[in-house]
Amino acid sequence: MDNARYVCLLCGYTYDPKRGDPKGDIPPGTPGDKLPPDWVCPLCRTDQTNFARKD
Repeated sequence: MDNARYVCLLCGYTYDPKRGDPKGDIPPGTPGDKLPPDWVCPLCRTDQTNFARKD
């Protein structure tokens, strides 16, 4: 599993696959590169094009 975190370039939110996104119905263990295409930042609601991999 890819445990890389992804950071939102607009608001700084970090998606951590270990936690998932409970509010967005993303279960823990979901890699950032496997998020559904319509998933958005839970804080600022921007789409995934504004996220960068944080190794």
